[in-house]
Amino acid sequence: MGTTWAIVLAGGVSRRFGERAKQFERIGGVPMVARTVAAARRACDGVVLVLPPGRDWTGEPVDAVAEGGDHQSESLRAGLAEVPADAEIIVVADPAHPLASDALFSAVIERVRGGADGAVPVIPILEVVQRVRDGRVVETLPKDDLVLTQTPQAFRADVLRAVHADRPRPIENSGLLVERGYRVVTVAGDVGNVHVTTPRELAIAERLADTGICP
Repeated sequence: MGTTWAIVLAGGVSRRFGERAKQFERIGGVPMVARTVAAARRACDGVVLVLPPGRDWTGEPVDAVAEGGDHQSESLRAGLAEVPADAEIIVVADPAHPLASDALFSAVIERVRGGADGAVPVIPILEVVQRVRDGRVVETLPKDDLVLTQTPQAFRADVLRAVHADRPRPIENSGLLVERGYRVVTVAGDVGNVHVTTPRELAIAERLADTGICP
């Protein structure tokens, strides 16, 4: 297949993290966004970095910088506008998963090269899943076919552009593809690929990086 490009979505405001934009927090002295850009550069032919409005970038070299919007879907479309028309695979990466390995990037890309419309890394849910209302457990949910989905994710470029043509606001891009009838497959995720949403997860990611278990 042709070229593979990455869109690194670092345009959010991180409301759940606090007053600071979490993507610029450091792990092992390196900003999370810089870790993600570096991994994307190793895996892809080009990288587009989406940043908050008014934010400059002086870190790891990228091929283009775009300004994020009010919703992640708007930020993605800003990034898509900077990806060359002849790109055939687009990897969507999120600095909120700052420890994503090179192997994880390669795995999702290879599944799309193999014919899938999209590929996402997943990990099984090992804990009991329950629905709670007003502090009370009201239902225990079966989890046999449930997984936790991570980034990076890879998509056929033409498919990703097509599903965003009418400017939807999806919660998750792979779910949008499935809703539109496309085939999204899974690869084995990594429990060390921590999703940083609060300072506590940042501390966990820092410890994992310190041990050398994760990149």
